[in-house]
Amino acid sequence: MNIRSLLWDAAKVGSKRALPILSFPAAQKLGVCVETLVKSAELQAQAMEIIARDTATIAAVSLMDLSVEAEAFGAEVRFAEDEVPAIIGQMISDEDDANKLPVPELAAGRASLCVEAVRTAKQRITDKPVLAGMIGPYSLAGRLCDVTEIMYLCFDEPETVHIVLDKVTQYLIRYGQAMKAAGADGLMIAEPLAGILSPDMAEEFSMPYVKRIIDALQDQDFAVIYHNCGNSVPQMLQAIYQLGAAAYHFGNAIDIEAVMRVTPSDILVMGNIDPAGQFSSGTVDSITSATRELLEKCGNFSNFVPSSGCDIPAHAKWENIHAFFAAVEG
Repeated sequence: MNIRSLLWDAAKVGSKRALPILSFPAAQKLGVCVETLVKSAELQAQAMEIIARDTATIAAVSLMDLSVEAEAFGAEVRFAEDEVPAIIGQMISDEDDANKLPVPELAAGRASLCVEAVRTAKQRITDKPVLAGMIGPYSLAGRLCDVTEIMYLCFDEPETVHIVLDKVTQYLIRYGQAMKAAGADGLMIAEPLAGILSPDMAEEFSMPYVKRIIDALQDQDFAVIYHNCGNSVPQMLQAIYQLGAAAYHFGNAIDIEAVMRVTPSDILVMGNIDPAGQFSSGTVDSITSATRELLEKCGNFSNFVPSSGCDIPAHAKWENIHAFFAAVEG
């Protein structure tokens, strides 16, 4: 099932279909808390099944749990019943720490559990593609170095950051290959921390490593989607589009219509209904209005697919989720 072809079909003017980053709200229908969900391959597979069955999404997306990869490196994770897991503490503070950092095996942490969830979901979901999800290299490095401290390291000890980036990229390629072998039709790389970098810094500390991952994984039958929800995206579009991803997913911090006006017609863009403001805190009327407004602005671009601006929170209202799909379908 070729996700790339399906995305282009979904972008056609007059017959738009949506692919939001939607997974965690399935916990409500499963009757489990977020912590239970992220620790069970079977429940994660069931969550993907629910999304595929109960919505008009183009594809089922695995959990965008951006703590998994850092946990594999040994980072401490804080789990909570109703929130996605978060990384706490700092593992790497200087070049010595970076040099000592081992590249973990896939058996470390919960990575193999997430691969098994994708494998199981792919066996059960026969009418839609399954997309795996993973963190991007700079965002992972930030969780190991601390998201604030890595900014100082980029200026004061750039070589330390590059050592970490090389190691996390090795791991992410290995993790992506495992997802691919498990049957995933594609992969979404979430690189949110790069969104707060300047364009020049992003080109040094994020783009080359993302491109390594895309080049290692993407082929005719396996698509990589790049996600960046930062407000600096418009200033770094040229570099982003040189990554060669199958599609680009942008957040609600930017003017997506302005982005579409300068995007070449052969580049596919996705976005960008506010996950917190609309899917979680909005109403049926407000998300319907926001989605219709998005389509009024971007519906005439044949390279645009409606989506959420980022991962939809676990506590999002299902009536709002259904209203979003209904508004897209017209």
